[in-house]
Amino acid sequence: MRLRFIFISSVLLMLNGIAILFYQPAVWVLLVLVPVILLGIHDILQKKHTILRNFPVIGHTRWIMETIRPMIQQYFVESDLDGSPISRVFRSVVYQRSKKQMDSVPYGTKFDVYRVGYEWIGHSLAAKSLDTIHLDLRIWIGGSDCKQPYHASLLNISAMSFGALSSHAIMALNGGAKLGRFAHNTGEGGISQYHLKYGGDLIWQIGTGYFGCRTAEGKFDQHLFAEKACLPSVKMIEIKISQGAKPGHGGVLPACKNTPEIAGIRGVEPYTQINSPAAHSAFSSAAELMLFIKKMRELSNGKPIGFKLCIGQRSDFIILCKAMLETGIKPDFITVDGGEGGTGAAPLEYSNSVGMPLMDALVFVSDCLIGFDLRKDIKIIASGKIFTGFHLIKRLSLGADLCNSARGMMLAMGCIQSLQCNTGHCPTGITSQRPDLVKGLAVSDKRQRIANFHQETVKSVAEILAATGLSATQELTRKHVFRRISQTQISHYQDIYPSIATGSLLSEPFPSMFKDDMEQSSGN
Repeated sequence: MRLRFIFISSVLLMLNGIAILFYQPAVWVLLVLVPVILLGIHDILQKKHTILRNFPVIGHTRWIMETIRPMIQQYFVESDLDGSPISRVFRSVVYQRSKKQMDSVPYGTKFDVYRVGYEWIGHSLAAKSLDTIHLDLRIWIGGSDCKQPYHASLLNISAMSFGALSSHAIMALNGGAKLGRFAHNTGEGGISQYHLKYGGDLIWQIGTGYFGCRTAEGKFDQHLFAEKACLPSVKMIEIKISQGAKPGHGGVLPACKNTPEIAGIRGVEPYTQINSPAAHSAFSSAAELMLFIKKMRELSNGKPIGFKLCIGQRSDFIILCKAMLETGIKPDFITVDGGEGGTGAAPLEYSNSVGMPLMDALVFVSDCLIGFDLRKDIKIIASGKIFTGFHLIKRLSLGADLCNSARGMMLAMGCIQSLQCNTGHCPTGITSQRPDLVKGLAVSDKRQRIANFHQETVKSVAEILAATGLSATQELTRKHVFRRISQTQISHYQDIYPSIATGSLLSEPFPSMFKDDMEQSSGN
């Protein structure tokens, strides 16, 4: 991009110099205006950069600013991690991997390794050859009651609805999932034609609004559900109880994004703001949730059924575990979302101050399932802020079986973090429903970038495993990852998050860190 800036600047300066020599307005127009028009035509026809397709010529200012920013920023900040809202380090990794560019860095780490909170994994002197690691790193999802288990990739696309995202963005995500053989979570907005066009694997998310399977009154319609759940592209079904960005609040689709097409898919009135209820109407207790899971499994002909939640009151999840034991009905997977999760539209207080952060929630959920001897039957999916292979490694070591990423996939698709998601004016056409902006997103190019990002990130997990002397992600434990907790003290995750014994929550005495939660759950 630096060469692009130098070239364009040099050409324009040269043309202005020639124009001044001739002193003729007509010549000035010919030498300056015509090249600008040609540049604009080139920008519109190329498919690699959505910003240039949507904003020809002036869109180049983005790369000009990116070129001069590091030169200016070095006088004001001390660390590359000061970027907002996502570190420039992680953005660069995603961009480079999505474009199959070299992602190695000179002059060592960009992190301050002595700052509190710095984390790393310990390598082994008996490192293994990468040839001994299966680069696919897939996980089977499906318990004893599941008739159609799914062989899931280690990294998948997190829930983002059509409506929150544009049609081209949905097609790019699903096309990338098809190319890379990984799963694409639909979000709670229902299944559209854009989710089905490329035939990528789908995780159909059912939220409190039951979009795509709702009655006129907004209740769950089992006939509509069965019709879509049996589609070949639908590999798993996820019941959304809550999400990290706004747990206990319900989803929001601004009126400006609720076009007639989107309203038709969701079964609602167009151009009205859609507020999903905070809670489900199909069930009102933990036991009823388990029965709902059983019904969904039957209606889908035995596909994996799970639920997604952000942990709030710890005793609530313990009640869910007790219901699994009492009913004998277990979900095939649980997706854990962190309170730091993002979305296109959420109240400020919910985004910042409601819900347990992912790392803590992941440990708690895994330990609960282990304590009730349920872990062997249920897979855990960690959702949130996955940009690198090490991000995956950390979550896997804490108890996850696989991970979902939303922001990483959006960055790979070309998101520039303009923070216009909730306005409908996203310049890249990713979160907009304006046809003039959406058309600039070239699906053929972006789906390949998404597949590239997925492939390179999963490959980096395999490389880290090999360096650690491990052969599979299942061998990762909390003792493999370290964190600096002070200037002079280092601990691994096992010290920070002590494990509990299998079955230790089935009878007293309970582990000390669960004693209060178990008492609270008994009173409900």
